[in-house]
Formats: sequence, C-alpha cells, structure tokens
Amino acid sequence: MAAIKSYTDLEQSKKLAEILPLESADMSWVSNGFGKPFARTIPIKGDPEELCGCWSLAALLGVLPDYTLQTNTDGTVFVVCESKKPMISDAYDNPVDACVAMIERLHELNLL
Repeated sequence: MAAIKSYTDLEQSKKLAEILPLESADMSWVSNGFGKPFARTIPIKGDPEELCGCWSLAALLGVLPDYTLQTNTDGTVFVVCESKKPMISDAYDNPVDACVAMIERLHELNLL
C-alpha cells in the first residue's frame, strides 16, 4: 500500500510558492540544521530556519475553484475543476499530487 501524503513535498512547495499567495500556506518547511528539512504545522513569520511555505491537502483544496476529488477503481485520485473551462487532472497515487498538478495547470492557463 502506498504511503499517505498529507502535505506538499519541498519541491512542490517551492513551485507553489511562485504561484500562490504565501498566506494560503498553512504549514512551512524548516531546516533542522543538519541538511534534512522537515514540515511543521505552524508557520512562524521571520523564522530564519524557515525555507518556504508548505500546503496541506485542506489548504490546496481551498485554492482550487469549483472542484471535485475523484477516485478511480484502481485507487488513483484525480481532480475535476468545473470553473470556466472544465478540466480533469491526470491520475495520481494521492490527492496532494493531483491538486498540485491541477494548480500548476490552472496557473499556466491563467485560470487561477
């Protein structure tokens, strides 16, 4: 069984930080001082150890306009957005990856 992912990984967070308002992030990636960052649930503004924002699944869903999250029979997940132009994401192993992909796509099309 695949691991459950409940927030964006560091690479996804860096991409989303270029697209979304940082206030929409409800978590943050922080350096532990040993080269291995970790996510924490409380962003602390001005923390010198903070690397970038991090988005939980709930925060990602809050950014998506008029969406439904759907599951295929094989357990993969995809997002359907009905705003302006109906769009369907590719299928992913978890909803976080599906939401990130849809946000990136909506941004590319200037629909966010």
